[in-house]
Amino acid sequence: MKKLSHTDESGRAKMVNVGHKPDQFRRARAEGDILLQPETLHLIRENQIKKGDVLTLAQIAGIQAAKQTSNLIPLCHPLLLTGVKVDTEILSDRIRVTGEVTCNGATGVEMEALTAVHIALLTIYDMCKAVDQKMTMQQIHLVFKEKKDAS
Repeated sequence: MKKLSHTDESGRAKMVNVGHKPDQFRRARAEGDILLQPETLHLIRENQIKKGDVLTLAQIAGIQAAKQTSNLIPLCHPLLLTGVKVDTEILSDRIRVTGEVTCNGATGVEMEALTAVHIALLTIYDMCKAVDQKMTMQQIHLVFKEKKDAS
């Protein structure tokens, strides 16, 4: 079994030193769903949720969250992100959120992509909680991550 990289020889938490690693193009995509009642989905489609445009605000919240990941997760490195894209798709019984993050750096952006999705889903939840007490967030996962020479 591999040793955890965020612990020292004593088992205490540490931030990994990535100073020796070369900058590479990094990209990660994550996605997740929030199950909603049909009536709630109708209200979202018709932009009738009293708090405002649910999908646009979820996208903005996800983008902001990706940029704040190192402030939220203690051992994450602050990264200079080159791109953050958050998309929403209304399906028959849910909204799917996809977050994709890119940077040129020494460490990956999977935590930023996952954070974007989580916060976008939480924003949908917050905006719809007055009309739907049965919402469930699920299947939040990393779809892929990649790195390649930044040339």
